[in-house]
Amino acid sequence: MTIAKDLERSQQEWVEIEYPPSDLESQELPLESELHLRQLLLLIQTLEYLWKDRQDFYAFGNLTIYYSPNQKKSEYFRGPDFFVVLNTERKPRKSWVVWEEDGKYPHVIIELLSNSTAKVDRTEKKQIYQEIFRTPDYFWFSPDTLEFQGFHLVDGKYQDIHPNEQGWLWSQQLQLFIGIYEHKLRFFTPEGTLVPTPEETAQTTQQKLELERQQTEKLAAKLRELNIDPDSL
Repeated sequence: MTIAKDLERSQQEWVEIEYPPSDLESQELPLESELHLRQLLLLIQTLEYLWKDRQDFYAFGNLTIYYSPNQKKSEYFRGPDFFVVLNTERKPRKSWVVWEEDGKYPHVIIELLSNSTAKVDRTEKKQIYQEIFRTPDYFWFSPDTLEFQGFHLVDGKYQDIHPNEQGWLWSQQLQLFIGIYEHKLRFFTPEGTLVPTPEETAQTTQQKLELERQQTEKLAAKLRELNIDPDSL
């Protein structure tokens, strides 16, 4: 692909040059629907919660990635629905500007399919992520139909990621499974445990405390039946 070769040549030329920082705003439009927005927020929230003690990644979505070798915001830009960059500083950004980020592109991209974007996500964007971004792990998911597919870059070409018995796909970059749970795309640990949201963690903790309280009350009642005052123990 000519554009890919031209960009690669240009990128090699400017990667060693230091440019003054810019402040490019994201140009992305609102997501297709409430389902798409909730799915995006869920991906961001759960990964950031899982990696809350890490400071070496950036995970966000619906944010413009500028990758023009000429440093022009008017050319060569894309806005993945969700992406993760590894080995970078964890800090807020208005956009991802490749020439200000040591030439780094996303290591993982997830596109949320919709009627208006599905064709581009499956073709044009897939080719750009393969040929130019060279993003190792690329997935797409439809919050409406639950269509889910993933690809891993092998020798410069995307190869299908085969699902496990649960239908989950392995992300080599994240070292996590990605799969559908209750009609939403979720992360799973290598051991198969669902990566929870903070709310789910709090709910689980509350349930454990309630179970312990009930067990304590049952034990106290049993002791009283035996004429033993549990408070005296």
